[in-house]
Amino acid sequence: MNDSLRKELSVYQLALGVETPPQPLPSNPASMLSLLRSQIDLLIEQQITATFWVKLPPGKIWHAELKRYQSAMRETGVINICRIEKINAGEEEKVTGETIPTQPNWVQLLSNYQLRREYFFIVSSPQFCSLIVARRPRKRNQNRHSNKTKASKIPSLLAVMTMEGRIIQQVLDSLKQVAAPESSEVFPAEVIYPSTTEPALISQLLAKQLQRQNSIQRQIANKRIAKLQVQNQKLQNKEQLKDDYLSSVCQELRTPLTHMKTALSLLNSPTLKPPQRQRYLQMLNTQCDRQSILITGLLDLVNLEHNLEATSLELVRLADIVPGVVSTYQPVAQEKGIMLAYTVPTELPDVWCVTGGLKQIVINVLHNSIKFTPKGGQVWVRSRVQGDYVQLEFRDTGIGIAETEIGKIFDCFYRVRSGTTEDLSGAGLGLTIVKRLLWRCGGSISVRSKLDEGSTFTVQLVTNRHKIPFK
Repeated sequence: MNDSLRKELSVYQLALGVETPPQPLPSNPASMLSLLRSQIDLLIEQQITATFWVKLPPGKIWHAELKRYQSAMRETGVINICRIEKINAGEEEKVTGETIPTQPNWVQLLSNYQLRREYFFIVSSPQFCSLIVARRPRKRNQNRHSNKTKASKIPSLLAVMTMEGRIIQQVLDSLKQVAAPESSEVFPAEVIYPSTTEPALISQLLAKQLQRQNSIQRQIANKRIAKLQVQNQKLQNKEQLKDDYLSSVCQELRTPLTHMKTALSLLNSPTLKPPQRQRYLQMLNTQCDRQSILITGLLDLVNLEHNLEATSLELVRLADIVPGVVSTYQPVAQEKGIMLAYTVPTELPDVWCVTGGLKQIVINVLHNSIKFTPKGGQVWVRSRVQGDYVQLEFRDTGIGIAETEIGKIFDCFYRVRSGTTEDLSGAGLGLTIVKRLLWRCGGSISVRSKLDEGSTFTVQLVTNRHKIPFK
């Protein structure tokens, strides 16, 4: 046996090495499968009994086409499946996991680098013969900073198709030389092929191939359309969210302006008494404050959205933040007759948070707890280690939140309706900002609540045992 041939044999190069070689075409597995299916369709339609020599890509879909041919034929041809690696007899289906045609001839080809990169489908019969061979081109070494667009231009396969019997004879003679001794007998001394393929068969094959290609193009077009529809829907959803957000902003800003306009018109009344004047002036002052709070909250949220991903994270100690915030709110709690207390062990591990963000989180959640707790109530702030997190718990005996409202409280401008005028004083953005800050540092917030029994907000923060959750 010729050792150099064993190492260098390439069916693809043999097909190109004739006087008038066929033109190689950039291809892919889908196109090659389309070619194979078109030929199977022709053979079945014309009931042509043929002999096959095949080396196909991995996957059930390829061998299913051979099985389709066998099932549709009155007289089954011979199928020779070529493999480089040795497969023990009786274990083909177990080893490959593929749908293997019944009773194939397994052709063992000795180790060959070129053949490992190639797939072929050879048909031989007195009426029709053909060779389809595809080669996986070697990938060029791509520089780390090279343009990905250039790399994507390399085709996944280079394919050649020919119907010349002498080329097929040459290919099979060469394969016989690299076949294992026990497999060489499946190669005939002379391949049976027509001297000239009937033009009608070629026309039918081209028609079937065009039908297959049209089907592939339709499938590709449908997938692209579906992908574009999904992208369009996402854009529409974003636009809708933006419109809803702007609508909410306008509504929120309009409300205090309406109240201020009403107060100003009433102040112009000539019969206005001093107590009434004082009440309307107070209304103006309150609504101006509300307008200021809304604008400040909006600016904070917009700034947060634009800069959050670029904001750095830092390790902080809860014991350095929580006591200071609680002491700031003690006078407010005492004025309302609320007992405010905290428990933050000093030995807690440090936690990751957006720079300056932990203080804002504590302020926003604690402010809500005190705000919605009536006189004589209680508010506790507690912390503990829970697995890979430190939990910061805000518990109150306030008015609670209805179950139907719990899923909405983190939305922009959403405020729990308590039946009092006090709940309208905020911007409704505090919990939205809290959730955004926690998302950036890998934390989370959850809430449990019952009406008239109080609420518990639980903030989870990643400990210093882990690397930065997000860079």
